[in-house]
Amino acid sequence: MHTIRRLDLGHIVRPAAEVGGPEPRVEPVLAYLVRGPGSLLLFDTGIGAGSPETEAHYRPSRRPLPEALAAAGVAVSDIDLVVNCHLHFDHCGGNPLFAGTPVLVQAEELATARRGGYTIDALVDFPGAVYHELDGETELWPGVRVLPTPGHTAGHQSLLVERMDGSRVLLAGQAYDFASEYGQAVLARQAARDGVAAPLPGYRSWLDEVAEHRPCHAMFAHDHAMWASSV
Repeated sequence: MHTIRRLDLGHIVRPAAEVGGPEPRVEPVLAYLVRGPGSLLLFDTGIGAGSPETEAHYRPSRRPLPEALAAAGVAVSDIDLVVNCHLHFDHCGGNPLFAGTPVLVQAEELATARRGGYTIDALVDFPGAVYHELDGETELWPGVRVLPTPGHTAGHQSLLVERMDGSRVLLAGQAYDFASEYGQAVLARQAARDGVAAPLPGYRSWLDEVAEHRPCHAMFAHDHAMWASSV
């Protein structure tokens, strides 16, 4: 039903203090273009212009979103719908390019962003911003479904996409930072369901809902690697 194309929109340097190690970590910033019958959806929009403090903290390197879309044969004006996994500056940075285009976000996420001290305010309430606030799981159109995946933020959401061959892919944003972390959580859930004795690692409860949809792959905002189901 749908095709998915990954867009590389640059990278950020996460300080050592945030990654819990002796060195900083360079992370890609990835968005996903979802093409359906007569429609185009963009999941995340890249790194926005931040304050001097944010720039110094994360030292971002940006690939302009119009350039990345053009490489996929698409113009900004072709996008019918924008979905943000959450509203931190490295996920909603290109949103101001989409004045008049519906942007889908969980109501809790938008309310948090608007309280201030959370993101770059100008990336949220820009001229022509049109938000469609969601409250939980929502089917956008046949084969494309928003799933709440809180953890990184309380209003974080992911996108479940059914591909042309009928398989499903979870565009997981920053629900987990890495494919390996997501895979470990999936295995922890399975071990718990299999009755393996404690202690076991914890996992986020929304994995139960995701598992019901049986995604064969999961793709992430800050990891080029992809999780693949063993089933």
